[in-house]
Amino acid sequence: MFLQLLHNCELELNWLDMVINSKKFLCLRIVQRHDVQCGQVISSSGQIIPWKNDIRHLGIYITRSREFKCSLDIAKQSFYRAANAIFGKAGRHASEEVILQLVSSKCVPVLLYGLEACPLNKTSANSLDFVIDRFFYETV
Repeated sequence: MFLQLLHNCELELNWLDMVINSKKFLCLRIVQRHDVQCGQVISSSGQIIPWKNDIRHLGIYITRSREFKCSLDIAKQSFYRAANAIFGKAGRHASEEVILQLVSSKCVPVLLYGLEACPLNKTSANSLDFVIDRFFYETV
């Protein structure tokens, strides 16, 4: 069924004088049996479409799992990177208010980017709170 859908999409795109970029085309399982190894998916042009454990789409990392799930690890790393860059430049020279304002306005949006598309359970929400609390507790 999936292959038929893929081939129909390819036919439609060919009719529009467009092609699927095989370098950007990936497969990801989001079902009960997400951990079962799948067979190869081959496009009508003969390209093998690889299976991945996670993919990046518009800055959001979607992970293979039983249900739609986003990985927050990269967002957390990006937050720490941005916050440490601000703290490294401003250091102990700026007041706490300035550091708090800079981190709140420049780094927290990096952490929260795209969360509207990601369903968060209580554990994920707590992990985001922990990242922010930990940074402010250790640095300010």
